[in-house]
Amino acid sequence: MKDEPVHHGEPYDEELRLRRELAAVYRLVAHFGMTDLIFTHISLRLPGPGHHFLINPYGFLFEEITASSLVRIGLDGQPLDAAGPPVNPAGFVIHSAIHRARPDAHCVLHTHTEWGCAVAALKDGLRPVNQISMEFHGRVAYHNYEGVSLNPDEQERLVEDLGPHPVMILRNHGLLSVGSSAAQAFLRMYYLDKACRIQILAQSGGAQLVVPDDVVCEYAARQLNVETEDPGLQDALAYDLAWAALLRLLDRVAPDYWI
Repeated sequence: MKDEPVHHGEPYDEELRLRRELAAVYRLVAHFGMTDLIFTHISLRLPGPGHHFLINPYGFLFEEITASSLVRIGLDGQPLDAAGPPVNPAGFVIHSAIHRARPDAHCVLHTHTEWGCAVAALKDGLRPVNQISMEFHGRVAYHNYEGVSLNPDEQERLVEDLGPHPVMILRNHGLLSVGSSAAQAFLRMYYLDKACRIQILAQSGGAQLVVPDDVVCEYAARQLNVETEDPGLQDALAYDLAWAALLRLLDRVAPDYWI
């Protein structure tokens, strides 16, 4: 049994669980090379009526994040504990807009990976060239570049572009995923980034790409998103099993995320 972490204040058990899950996601993003030094964010909504969230302390590498180091902030991006570590409120512009508009978006994850940024620069965006990208067929949103995301006026357009989608490609910028949990947001981002990498590698050879027809792509998307009622055509346990495996990985390579 791992030792209980020490926190700023005395969070109740559910916050403790959420802190550990979010810290795990920060470490996994670092482990899989999806970081941009101290920049980008992963935010997670805390339960209760206060519209409070957890986010990384500004200046920490993702590989340094622990459950106890995460900072409580309000919907304005400001820390709730004045004595605690600082956060980068400007980076919460994107996150706060989505959290406010999407009650189901408990976690918002944003990256600037090489592969994601490469696809974000392509006019056609993400294409269904591999089974991994099929998960996002018809389920990826796009938002046009408007400069560094510091302007609150951009929030309305960003939310409108995202709509009900689980992931978004920020053109000329990067990738974004949302989830009902930090684990779901991470797994969506992991596969979105992998789909981008496969596409760039496939295009790099210069040969014509094989793209299945739309009917097949939508069928595969429904299978991968467990949107079919036929139990023989779905794997509802896949993400839970993958997340459990990832936590075992962290226990080996970064066991201090828990504290």
